[in-house]
Amino acid sequence: MDYITKIRENNPLIYNITNEVATNMAANGLIAIGASPAMSNTPKEAVENAQNAAAVILNLGTLTEERAEAMLIAGKAANEEDIPVVLDPIAVGGTEFRTEVIYELLEKVKFSAIRANAGEIAVLGNALEEMKSPDSTIEEIDPEIAKSVAKKYETVVIATGKTDVITDGIRTTLCRNGHAMLQNITASGCLLTSLVGPYVSVGEDPYEASIEVTAAYGVAAELAMEKVEGPGSFIPALLDQLYFLDQHAVNARKRVEQL
Repeated sequence: MDYITKIRENNPLIYNITNEVATNMAANGLIAIGASPAMSNTPKEAVENAQNAAAVILNLGTLTEERAEAMLIAGKAANEEDIPVVLDPIAVGGTEFRTEVIYELLEKVKFSAIRANAGEIAVLGNALEEMKSPDSTIEEIDPEIAKSVAKKYETVVIATGKTDVITDGIRTTLCRNGHAMLQNITASGCLLTSLVGPYVSVGEDPYEASIEVTAAYGVAAELAMEKVEGPGSFIPALLDQLYFLDQHAVNARKRVEQL
């Protein structure tokens, strides 16, 4: 399936409740890939924005009580309309408030996908006690832990690290695309979370769509690093590569392994 062409043809509206650090990056990345971003954190707009969207992104960075309320409202509204919802449980376990909000969302909202770094998925899988910052404390995760989280919450898990793990609890894929420079810029993981939205909105299978978006984002990062040397020039180069990316280029460079 040509996901990129389909996204550009459909121009899906992706509603993001996200953090201040990621807002600009996520919005520009969504535009670059061919989607349309909506960025709003107020509960008063949550129902309408969710109902009008092709997918809803709930990103727990820079969390506030108002934002937590908006996420729960938006997630429930999206579920009622069968609109995909994607969770980014940033720094789960880091504070009591943050952790309670994340687990309440997981209890009350059905997610099409959870995109998180290896450490965050390890916390959700009870293999790591806490995340004290948004940066992962581990480079890789045992695919079995990711599978257990996917089964528990009946969702697709995208655990990013040195090797990305994508699983729905039954099927599992490893993706080795990407570049270490992604770790040297803010909101690189948040952008991937937002990009999951348009992919799952146009795809029939959230698991296959999650493999494709993870590989495509990794390919874009690789292509960007062929043109630049450091983090300052990497960000605009990454956006450029998302803009010019096509399915043929992704298929040619995709490095995935089915387990």
